[in-house]
Amino acid sequence: MNISVELTLTPLQDNYEELIIGFIKKIRASGFTVLENPLSTQIYGDYDDIMKLLNNEIKLVLELMENGLMYIKIVKTDRSNYESDF
Repeated sequence: MNISVELTLTPLQDNYEELIIGFIKKIRASGFTVLENPLSTQIYGDYDDIMKLLNNEIKLVLELMENGLMYIKIVKTDRSNYESDF
């Protein structure tokens, strides 16, 4: 089953840039289709494979930060080719 996942990592602490950059670089290097914008990162692919990756990477980044939030939205389809028509 293919999914689309939107991630927003929000550290609630100073010195957060390195944490966010490191997290995004690992997602980029995963081999999945990844799209980024200033507010979130989207990753597209097989449910089991993406969830395996996210389970490891989210746990690691949360362990590295003092306080923070991870917002996750999951859509049951691959929306990587979406283009607005308006």
